[in-house]
Amino acid sequence: MIEENKKTKILFVEDDPNLSMILKDYLEMIGYDVDHADDGDAGSKLFSENDYNLIILDIMMPKKDGFTLAKEIRELNQQVPIIFLTAKSLKEDRIKGFEFGCDDYITKPFSTEELSLRIKAILKRCAVDIKSQDENNNKEFKIGRFTFDSSNLLLKYEDTERVLTRKESGLLKLLCMNKNNLLPREVAMEEVWGENDYFIGRSMDVFIAKLRKYLKPDPNVQISNVHGIGFKLQVKEKE
Repeated sequence: MIEENKKTKILFVEDDPNLSMILKDYLEMIGYDVDHADDGDAGSKLFSENDYNLIILDIMMPKKDGFTLAKEIRELNQQVPIIFLTAKSLKEDRIKGFEFGCDDYITKPFSTEELSLRIKAILKRCAVDIKSQDENNNKEFKIGRFTFDSSNLLLKYEDTERVLTRKESGLLKLLCMNKNNLLPREVAMEEVWGENDYFIGRSMDVFIAKLRKYLKPDPNVQISNVHGIGFKLQVKEKE
């Protein structure tokens, strides 16, 4: 669990030299330990060599863009939070960012104070997630022929297992806790994302689609939409 800023190590990948210098100096001034890379390849190398508590990625970068780097990071680490920085404000780009596993999305130009507040909010949510996992150690759910180990983010099916992201795990846990009952959209967004808006709603729909795909091998398990109000994890018990 992250207790103090000085213990928080950040990987910052941004190709704009002026913005990089300003933000790196600011983040270090308020107590964070920051490694900077000026392109996607350099960022990938730093990530493979170090442990980080938070990743900040520009999207438009030389050699390797932020989306590609985020995908590579998620293949190695499902838990580390990612913030995207971008000059683009299109809805499609924000949704794509969430699809690649980002935790937040900041559109340029932005203030250093806004970035600081976003970082603190994400780290606080991560700390709450860790505490919740500790309090519910070894909490397992049976979902038809699946076993979901929420404390270790593992979804098991026969001889295979899948490591889920924090958000996938948090969403599936809420569905399991409300099995065969309605899980309102607003409740899921507030519990898993900490806020409720259009982009979070679109992001959640992407995560629901992923969970449906993961659970597809068991025909007795499905996640259904309830008239745009919420979702229901339906498990048909064996007779």
